[in-house]
Amino acid sequence: MPVFTRTRHLAQDPDTDTAEGGEEEAAPSRGLRDRVRAVRAGHPGAVRALRHTLTALSAALVLAALLLPNAPAAVDARHFARLPAEAVVGVAVLLALPGRRSRTAMAVLTGVGLGALTVLNLLDIGFMEYLGRGFNLVLDWELLDDARAYQKDTMGGTATTAATVGVVVALLLLFAALVLASLRLSGLLVRHRTAATKGTLIAGTVWITCSTLGLQVAGVPLAADRVADTVTTQSRRVKATLRDEAAFAKEAGEDAFGATPPAELVPDLRGKDVLFTFIESYGRSALEDPLIAPRVTGTLDTRTEALEEAGFHAKSGWLTSATYGGSSWLGHSTFLSGLWIDNQQRYRTVTASDHLTLTKVFQKTGAWRSVGIVPGVQKGWPEAEFFGLDHVYDAFHLGYQGPKFSWSTMPDQYALEAFQRLEHGREHDKPLMAEIILTSSHQPWAPIPTMVDWDDLGDGRIFEGIEAAGADPKEVVPDSDRSRREYGKSIAYSVTSLTEWLERYGDEDTVLVFLGDHQPIPRVSGENASRDVPVSIVAKDPKVLEKIADWGWADGLAPRADTPVWRMDTFRDRFLTAYGSTPHTAGK
Repeated sequence: MPVFTRTRHLAQDPDTDTAEGGEEEAAPSRGLRDRVRAVRAGHPGAVRALRHTLTALSAALVLAALLLPNAPAAVDARHFARLPAEAVVGVAVLLALPGRRSRTAMAVLTGVGLGALTVLNLLDIGFMEYLGRGFNLVLDWELLDDARAYQKDTMGGTATTAATVGVVVALLLLFAALVLASLRLSGLLVRHRTAATKGTLIAGTVWITCSTLGLQVAGVPLAADRVADTVTTQSRRVKATLRDEAAFAKEAGEDAFGATPPAELVPDLRGKDVLFTFIESYGRSALEDPLIAPRVTGTLDTRTEALEEAGFHAKSGWLTSATYGGSSWLGHSTFLSGLWIDNQQRYRTVTASDHLTLTKVFQKTGAWRSVGIVPGVQKGWPEAEFFGLDHVYDAFHLGYQGPKFSWSTMPDQYALEAFQRLEHGREHDKPLMAEIILTSSHQPWAPIPTMVDWDDLGDGRIFEGIEAAGADPKEVVPDSDRSRREYGKSIAYSVTSLTEWLERYGDEDTVLVFLGDHQPIPRVSGENASRDVPVSIVAKDPKVLEKIADWGWADGLAPRADTPVWRMDTFRDRFLTAYGSTPHTAGK
């Protein structure tokens, strides 16, 4: 009867196929259904086992999504053996819905929601692993593009494309699997409504009891509400971000030295070449971790002695960076602006303002030529104006023709020699103020350059054999101990490059301030490591270090364990005050 009815309707519609065509289309479908029924009838045990397997996998997938922690250290079996409150509530709501369509819609939405929840938790895990903080829904999406660019520089374009495609496919499969799993479990629960209702009441009672009594197994509570935790955490982050935006804009507009006349800014450094140099990922762990420290502290001691023989002296302390594991620009801007820049929104706000940076101070006086040596910059950098840099040399303007060392576009030794050739070694009518950002100690710390004779640097092609003989990032990245050792080598190389440059080209009028921008990633710095970084001021003129004699810093290039620790955003005002600047507040 159904076939006859459809055939008659088709025959009456001149815009559709004929009745005979409709019968021809229906036949294969009926044949397929018949074959499926035959297979089921012929192998009932296998079909039953397959159904049970699919049901078990669906339940496991949904529970895993509900219970997945958002911190790397918490991803273990104990956290997946808990009773999620959301599962109990979800089943209760499903059983209460009146019709099949509403239940299907709920199952689909549940699957999509679980997919989104899983992605957020995985992003939290990734950000905690590399940046020591959770993922911010408002601010951090653009960092995913930076991560892809980093992977391209590290692993190559083909591997990056393959990884990107793999991630997209994996996400689509994740969402599809969770939707199908939710649909399957929904159908099962409805077919066994009585048992499901009893089970839900029992599970709800157990959850309330475990939660009330605080019952735990191996230190992990049996009652779980991970979805509520994730939603609450992300909501708080979003609210805090939105509140912080307005508050920080007001803070950035108030500047203790913003209205200081040019003549009253850093009068005690007039005539000096002042160089503010950042060493990538140079953190406290480099001086204290037992696997890393011997090479780094040995280098610092050796280079302190060499500088002293050349007439230079140094004092060193600790600063607490606003960032950790990455996002170097947050550390740079915190140090130079005197403001705590710990997220991308703050960075955008301050760089769009006229807040006075430490580097812009020298430009404002009119007594210095201000330059930037930024080999890590490979695209437009409008922030140069905010930092007060009249002349910027990025990756494409330093004359380098050698190979890249993973993410780093050129070895630090070459970048410093290029600075000497292009700026420091040339005659100018003013002293120099330079911001120099060294990149050889950027992760993945493979391959690492080695020092060559300064006279042989040329256009950098001398590094081709060194880069080819270096370690493969694919072998270093998965190995935590090897990453730590290679990280230590890279820091020793960067410090050696910088201090040899100073020894070779510095004079009575050279003042070098150098520091780390942040600690390396937790896999290298260790779980719960501080955010402290070393900072040193080096000069040949004794009057320069006399100005900071009351800071309590250690002599030499290595701060002591008990050397004072300051927040990085306090350095600007301390430095300006030490070298004779007079505060005149702007913005009030």
